[in-house]
Amino acid sequence: MYKKVLIATDGSATAAHAAEIGIDVAKASGAEALILHVGDPKAGKKVLQQVEKSLAVSKVPLSTMSVSGDPADMICEVAEKEGVDLIVVGNKGMTGAKRFLLGSVPNQVSHHSPCNVLIVKTT
Repeated sequence: MYKKVLIATDGSATAAHAAEIGIDVAKASGAEALILHVGDPKAGKKVLQQVEKSLAVSKVPLSTMSVSGDPADMICEVAEKEGVDLIVVGNKGMTGAKRFLLGSVPNQVSHHSPCNVLIVKTT
C-alpha cells in the first residue's frame, strides 16, 4: 500500500501519538518511515533522537531529517523530494492569532500535499 511514510514531529505529546499511529501504518504496509522535524536544527536533533529511540522497537526502517522553514511548506516540500506516499501529522498545530491568520499546519498540509495525508486525532 505505502512504501514511504513521512511522520512530522515537533516533540509534543500530540506529535508523539501521531508518530505511533504513523509507525503502525508503516509497519502494516511494509513501508519505511521518515521522521521529519521542522524548526531549529539544534532542537530538532534532540527531538529526532527521542522519537527515533521511542520508535526503535517497531523494527520499521527509520530515517530522520531536520529542516528549517514554514512547517506546512517544508513538510510538503520534503514529501515531494523524498517520494513519500503518506504524510502523518497530529491534529494540533499553531494556536491563537497565528492559527487564525495562517491556518493550522495539518490543514495547510492537507490542502497542498503531493500525497495522501493522515491527520491523527489526538484530543
